[in-house]
Amino acid sequence: MSLQIIPIKTQKEIGLDVNLVDLILESSEINDGDILVFSQKIVSKNEGRVLSLSSVNPSLLANGIASSYGKDPRLVELILSESKRIVRMENGIIIVETKHGFVCANAGIDESNVQDGYATLLPDDPDK
Repeated sequence: MSLQIIPIKTQKEIGLDVNLVDLILESSEINDGDILVFSQKIVSKNEGRVLSLSSVNPSLLANGIASSYGKDPRLVELILSESKRIVRMENGIIIVETKHGFVCANAGIDESNVQDGYATLLPDDPDK
């Protein structure tokens, strides 16, 4: 038995209107016994959890934390809104417990691989 990791390339951009199962079946050959793994970002995009930072109105708390840690206050507001509690803040890193119960940096919010000025939040229901 061996492990092979094979990326699935699709012709379609992942968004709200895309059925992930259909897209995978159209884009690759799935064999009996294959295990499919989806990245958090793909599920987040499919759930519509990509937000424009321009749509975020930072609170006084977010502005205060942002100025102390050199972060965008809109990003800090998203971190706060996606968190149950702040675990630790140090050296520009905000460690929180997310609504899901995960402890991670920046509530798992990611600004990579999306348009400038946008951020991807963790999926609402990652097991769905």
